[in-house]
Amino acid sequence: MRTVRNIHERTIDASAEAVGALLDRLSSEHDPIWPTPAWPPMRFDRPLGVGAEGGHGFVRYTVTAYEPGRRIRFDFPSDEGGFHELTVEPLDPGRCRVRHVLEQRQRSAQRLVWALAIRWAHDIVVEEIFDNIERVAAGTHRAPLLWSPYVRLLHRLLWDQPVAAPVPAGARLARAAFERTDFSDAWRMELHPGMPRDPEAWRGVLRGASFPVKGRADGEVLLGEDAGHLDFRASILVESGHVTLSTVVRTHNTRGRLYFGVVRHIHPAMARMMLRRTHRRLALAAPSTGERALRAGWRG
Repeated sequence: MRTVRNIHERTIDASAEAVGALLDRLSSEHDPIWPTPAWPPMRFDRPLGVGAEGGHGFVRYTVTAYEPGRRIRFDFPSDEGGFHELTVEPLDPGRCRVRHVLEQRQRSAQRLVWALAIRWAHDIVVEEIFDNIERVAAGTHRAPLLWSPYVRLLHRLLWDQPVAAPVPAGARLARAAFERTDFSDAWRMELHPGMPRDPEAWRGVLRGASFPVKGRADGEVLLGEDAGHLDFRASILVESGHVTLSTVVRTHNTRGRLYFGVVRHIHPAMARMMLRRTHRRLALAAPSTGERALRAGWRG
């Protein structure tokens, strides 16, 4: 096994107290520094403190040390070993140094995954955390980090996948669309902080097809089209921190049943792809965490 040690640090033109106040809001509802929605949010099973378990995306860890305003250490599961931690060090009354250290003992397979994928995403996330700290605490407006084509590829490959779900009770327009439904399915994704909650913003999920709007109500937009062989409705519902794409179909005759008998094998893959693509596109287009914090009037 080999120990990997990765260090990032930056001098911030703001007091350690101001930056420490931002650090203490990590994983909270109004976290001002973790770079969402472009990256999965940091979440724990309880407020930030020793013993809190959680992580971000598929990366799991536990808070094992917490000095408010100064230091947070996260340990990876014992079978993986290692830790990462954020610290704030005062330099003078108006300046401080922020440091992130990751250390982990890695087997050969882990080293390969780290070298080919994880390191590249990790470095971007840490630098974007520093950008947000600097933006909110010091009012500095750096140019956004430019992702390399390789990082963009990794980001696309690692993005969340929709999960199958029942047509939600909140999708009232979809549920009431037809007296008889011959097919229905639904795909759901979690909304990262900062992603749009207005279902109108999600209408592009059916990009390339200008289906008319059949109804709007309570966080739901219903699109659809009627034809001689079948009618369909696509519902986009935003509620409870999730976006759900539901489809309901009613066939009219043998032609419709034969047609949809073929389409139903392709439809789930297409629905997942369209929802995932739109989810990622909207996440990347949303303002950064630091920008949202400034708009909300946050100051460390």
